[in-house]
Amino acid sequence: MPKVFRKEMIESEILKLMGQALTDWKKEDFPKQNVSFTRVELSRDKRYAKIYVSVFDINNNEKKRQTTFELLEKNSGYFRNIIAKNIRMYTAPEITLVFDKGIEQSVKMQKLLDSLKKEEKETDDAE
Repeated sequence: MPKVFRKEMIESEILKLMGQALTDWKKEDFPKQNVSFTRVELSRDKRYAKIYVSVFDINNNEKKRQTTFELLEKNSGYFRNIIAKNIRMYTAPEITLVFDKGIEQSVKMQKLLDSLKKEEKETDDAE
């Protein structure tokens, strides 16, 4: 199996494990349904993994999103332990969590497009 495909397979497996580890996490006051792991980038030597995390908040409270992300960062050892137990590798990769605003930006763009369509429809109705 080519090394590129192996790396991609490991990345997808890490992404699945992170989601599963989050659902199994026994943190009482943590909003698990508001967190999504979007992407994993594994280094060429497979020692480092950047894991992109999106945190949603219905009220668009930036402070709440930031505290949720910081709590995930503090407990990155838990996630690394899950990866080490479930993936056969020489060493478990060091995890770096990256705050991903991609989905948040997509939602903003969709709202903007919807508002433009609504305005366009209103002007057409007025004429």
